[in-house]
Amino acid sequence: VPIDASDGAALLDVRPLRMPIDGVHASALRDTFTDGRPGHTHEAIDILAPRGTPVYAVDDGQLVKLFTSVPGGLTIYQFDPDGRLAYYYAHLDRYADGLREGLKLHRGDLLGYVGSTGNASPDAPHLHFAVFRLGPEKQWWKGVALNPFAALHRAAKP
Repeated sequence: VPIDASDGAALLDVRPLRMPIDGVHASALRDTFTDGRPGHTHEAIDILAPRGTPVYAVDDGQLVKLFTSVPGGLTIYQFDPDGRLAYYYAHLDRYADGLREGLKLHRGDLLGYVGSTGNASPDAPHLHFAVFRLGPEKQWWKGVALNPFAALHRAAKP
């Protein structure tokens, strides 16, 4: 059974997300979700910030995977409280102390720090933030990408 992206968008619309980086104004956000990248579509929002800027959990839920990948560098996968959405934080410089898989997260918990690990340009540190609608198998690496721009825009300062 294919995962329904419209169902995912509706789920995302009702989650009261927090901006993952403090002090980001709505006007600073750019919708880069459909931008092209070498060989694929971006399917995320990049939030520019100085290296070392704290990154916070956007929602309650569970930290399901700490992962280092070639494209994403140091990454975190978090599920929402119902396990229907996955939040993906990438290009981190480092993780927060004490972070571990299985940790119960609360909206606003410190996760790590902005960086440029993976395939990010070293001179443009940023948080690559993505949201996925999970299937019934709840596979952190697999889901339908949802555009988080509107949810982040609502969470940002005016």
